[in-house]
Amino acid sequence: MTHPNHLQFLIPDTLAPTPGYAQVVKVTGGQMIYTAGQVALDASRNLVGRGDFRAQAQQVFENLKAALAAVGADFRHVVKLNMYVVDRTHLPLLREVRDLYVNTQAPPASTTVEVRSLFREEFLLEIEAIASLPA
Repeated sequence: MTHPNHLQFLIPDTLAPTPGYAQVVKVTGGQMIYTAGQVALDASRNLVGRGDFRAQAQQVFENLKAALAAVGADFRHVVKLNMYVVDRTHLPLLREVRDLYVNTQAPPASTTVEVRSLFREEFLLEIEAIASLPA
């Protein structure tokens, strides 16, 4: 998966190596896209994967994929992921699912935060994306 030319994904030698995400993403020109946080609801507002972190993560990334597609973008255009989980022991599963969607050779910058809860008790994670389309 190649990235658009207006995006540069970096892990500077002056920072610790970070497998799975870039430390810096440089955007030159382009249109910025911000998604709302996505949770494990399908298009009919049904919860997908009650109590199943992997199933919820897959639905969340499918929702992000649909949100990006609505503006002509895809995961090649994602420069930043903000991920919120209620249990950080699920991070290996989250990374596995994430890597099915992002370019693992030049992954987006990323922040993951463990939170006490999300807006509904049954949600195990929420993810928002920032993307950039070429001008």
